[in-house]
Amino acid sequence: MPHTAPRYLAEGPRVGIRPFSHEDGAEFTARARESKQLHQPWLFPPDSPSAYTAYAGRLIADPAKAGFLVCEKEGEHGAGAIAGFININNIVEGGFRCGALGYGAFAHAAGRGLMREGLDLVVDHAFGPMRLHRLEINVQPLNAASIALARSCGFRLEGFSPKMIHVDGAWRDHERWAITAEMRACG
Repeated sequence: MPHTAPRYLAEGPRVGIRPFSHEDGAEFTARARESKQLHQPWLFPPDSPSAYTAYAGRLIADPAKAGFLVCEKEGEHGAGAIAGFININNIVEGGFRCGALGYGAFAHAAGRGLMREGLDLVVDHAFGPMRLHRLEINVQPLNAASIALARSCGFRLEGFSPKMIHVDGAWRDHERWAITAEMRACG
């Protein structure tokens, strides 16, 4: 898949983060289809052009959402290849200044530390230019990879919520992991 030189909001040694665009649909959906075994039963990213158009449209247009693509700066898939995605949903401003994170790595990037680097960049962006104070990640208790990522980026376990989010046809239990700007500054 050909890539043009992307403009990143933030960069680390191996990845950069940038907003979703409608032009990313073909690559994103191909990677989602390649990654079904990795994602299910935890998450179901859009894997068709129409589903991607609707998904990206919501992330782009809704001020209560911010979507970021984690892109490899170099590698076998080319500069700018999408390694995964991180979304901040339910953004609340004012005195609360928080958001809920959701994320997924694509199969070709899983286990390589790219999402760790990308999540660090998104957290710094959220606490910096976005001026948020708190981020929360809600994870199904058996999703060990997602919990390990949250923990490695300094999120702390705050609690357990039974039947919290409707996923794959049923209400699922979730652990709540969170980080604040103050925790990040001390980390």
